[in-house]
Parts: sequence; C-alpha cells; structure tokens
Amino acid sequence: MSGPSNGRTPLVAGVLAAILASTCCLGPLVLIALGFSGAWIGNLTVLEPYRPIFIGGALIALFFAYRRVFRPQHACKPGETCAIPQVRTTYKLLFWVVVALTLIALGFPYILPLFY
Repeated sequence: MSGPSNGRTPLVAGVLAAILASTCCLGPLVLIALGFSGAWIGNLTVLEPYRPIFIGGALIALFFAYRRVFRPQHACKPGETCAIPQVRTTYKLLFWVVVALTLIALGFPYILPLFY
C-alpha cells in the first residue's frame, strides 16, 4: 500500500486526536467504570488546556481523510489500494465510525454533567 494513495494515516491521526481531546473528561469516567481508582486519575485534567488544539487536529485529520477516502475512483491508478472496491468500502465504513467516535469524544464534556 502506498502512503499517499490511501486514507489510513489521516484516519489514525483523527482517532488519536479525538482520544487526546477527550482524555480530560472521558478518560477518568472510563477508568472508574473499569474499576481503576486513585488520586492519580485527577491528574488527567492537566490536558484540558490543550483540548482545543486536539479538537483542531482531529478535524483537520478528518478533513484530509475525507479527501482521500471519498475521491473519485478514476483518480486512482490501476493496482493501487484505492482502486479495489472492497478496500474503498472498508475505508468509507471506517471513516464514518471514526467520525462517530470523534463526535462522541468531542461532545462528551458537554453531556458529562448530566451523569453526575
């Protein structure tokens, strides 16, 4: 798989940025739900000032992933990864899963007060 022709790198970057954007709020809740506890969980709020940067990174990565995943098939050279229909369908499905997870991660701090 050639690097510039597939949409994997922007998708992975979008997932990582969304995870980092939600670590201040979603991270402690998930850890507590899994049974982890301790005073160190409160230290995860240190990343809160960087949340807008991570949100911007997630949105930029999703923009580039969209451009790669949803480009016309005739823009791909024969034999490249993007020319295979099953791969295109899989990448489109993964893109929408990543978008849904990103929206959940970005909206969670606003919904979080309803749970406490």
